[in-house]
Amino acid sequence: MKRLLIPLAAAGLSAAAIAMPANAEPHWATDNLTPKPADAYGAAAFWLDSNGAALRKATQYRLDAKDVPKLVTSSGKGTADGKPGMTGPTTAAKAGASKNVNLPKTIGKVFFLDRAGHYRWCSATSIQSRNRNLVATAGHCVYENGKDVFQKWVFVPGYYQGKAPWGVYVGAYAFTAYDLDTYDDYDGDYAFVAVHNGFSLTTSKEVVKSEFGQWAGDKWVQHEEIKKEEYDAGFAKYGAAGPYWSKDFDVTPEKVGHSYTGQKVLTKVEVSEADYAKAPKDTASDVNGEQYEQVGPTPISQEEYKKLADLKGDGKFLGKLDVTKNASGGETAWFETHYYIKQWVKAGKTIRYFRDHYFIGIAKDTGRLGDVVGGQGFAWNQPLGQQVTVFGYPSDPHPDGDRPYTGVTPKWCSGKTGTKSYQVNMFKVETHQVLKCSMTGGADGGPWLMKYNNGKRTGYVNGVTSMFHDNDGNERIDFISSAIFDGETADVYNKANYAETKKIVGPNGELLK
Repeated sequence: MKRLLIPLAAAGLSAAAIAMPANAEPHWATDNLTPKPADAYGAAAFWLDSNGAALRKATQYRLDAKDVPKLVTSSGKGTADGKPGMTGPTTAAKAGASKNVNLPKTIGKVFFLDRAGHYRWCSATSIQSRNRNLVATAGHCVYENGKDVFQKWVFVPGYYQGKAPWGVYVGAYAFTAYDLDTYDDYDGDYAFVAVHNGFSLTTSKEVVKSEFGQWAGDKWVQHEEIKKEEYDAGFAKYGAAGPYWSKDFDVTPEKVGHSYTGQKVLTKVEVSEADYAKAPKDTASDVNGEQYEQVGPTPISQEEYKKLADLKGDGKFLGKLDVTKNASGGETAWFETHYYIKQWVKAGKTIRYFRDHYFIGIAKDTGRLGDVVGGQGFAWNQPLGQQVTVFGYPSDPHPDGDRPYTGVTPKWCSGKTGTKSYQVNMFKVETHQVLKCSMTGGADGGPWLMKYNNGKRTGYVNGVTSMFHDNDGNERIDFISSAIFDGETADVYNKANYAETKKIVGPNGELLK
C-alpha cells in the first residue's frame, strides 16, 4: 500500500528523528481518510442528513469469520518489549459519585461505508493527544481486511438513536500497526485516528438561487407543486431564470419556440451529460435547450447502482453513474447525477406546475474532540492480569441466536484480564489478552480502561476489543480479546499523537478551504 505523508506538529519531530534503516520494517502505517475540509464536510453531512437517517440505518460491522474464532493458549507469554509507560487522561467531564459504573463521555460509535456500500458502525473512544483530536478503536473498524481504509469514516461520541449530542468528528488520518495493514495480522488490531474539529448541522435556511449556487456547504432543493395561478404570477415576475417551472405529462408534447403565441409552458427535460455540456448556459433569453440544472452527485447503494447501470446499458437511463474505488481497485461508494435543459412545449392537458425552494445547511463548529468530551489516558507494556473496565455498544446475537443487546446504548464489563496470552489461528494472532465478558459484536473497538476512576470517568486505554469467543462451547460469548498494547503500539500512538487536523466550518457555518 502506498504510504502517505501527513502534517506533523513543529515541536520535536525532525526527518532524522523518524528515519529508519533502509531494510527495517516500520512498526506503524498511516493512510489518509478525509484530510480535505470540503470532503470532510460532505462525509459528516452524509451521516447527519434527514435528522441522522443514515446513522440509524447503520448496522454493526461483522468480522469475516464463519464461526466464532477459537482461543488457544499461546506459546508466548505476551511479555513487555520495553519499559512500561502511561500517559494521563484529559477530562471535560465533571466528577460525580455513583454506586454503578458512570459511562464516560469519551465513548461513542464510529460510522463508515464498507466496500459493499453498507452503512456500518463499531465502538471507540476519544484518547488523550497533544492536539486533542485522537480516537482509539479496533484496526478492523478502520481498515477493511487490513488493506484499505473505509469511506466516510466519522466518530460520534455519546451516540444515541441517530443523535450526535457533541457533534460529528470526521477522520482525517488513520494510524495502525504495520503488520495489520500489510499482513492482516490481528496482533495489531488497533488504530488511532486523528479527526477534524467536530460540527453539527444546527439549522437550515431558505435562500435565493444565486446565494444557493455560491454556498460551499450542505445544500438541497425541494420541489413544491403549486397551482397554475401561482405559477403564472411567479413566472411573469422572474422569468425562466426563476424558481418556477412546469412539466407537461403528455406522452408526446409538441416543442415550440419562445416566439410561439399560443398557450405554451417552459419545461425541464433530462438529457445526457454530454448534451448538457453542449447546451448554452442560462442567458435569461428563454430559448429552448439552455442548461437548467444539474442534480447530484447523489450517493446511492451498490444495488441501486447495478440496476441503473443495466438501464443505462439499455439506453433507458440518461444520468451519469460514478463509482469511487480504493487503492486495490475495490468499489467503495456509488453516485448518480442527472442533467436538465429548458424546453418550450405546447400546453397539453396534463400540465403540472412547480416551484423550487433552495435550502442551505447551517453548521456549527463544536471544537476539538478532547476539549469537548475529554480523552482517556494511554498505557503500554503493562503486565497481564490487570483490572480493567471495558465499554462498547454490543448488538450481535450470541451463536445460539439469543440477542440480549440492541446496540442502542453502551454496556460495560469489568474484571481482571487473563494472566496468560492466547492465540487465535484464524486471524494470525499469536498473543492476545483476554477478559471474561459476554458482550457481543458491535462492541468491537471499545476501550479496555485500566485504573478506571468512576468519579472522573477516566482511565488508561490498555487495549481495544478485537474479537469475541465461546471458550466453553455452549454457543454463548464468554470471552473477548484485545491486542496487547506494547512498545510497538506506543510507536503507532506516538505517530498519531503529532497529527494536525483542522476546523472545517467557519463562524457563519460556511465551509472553510
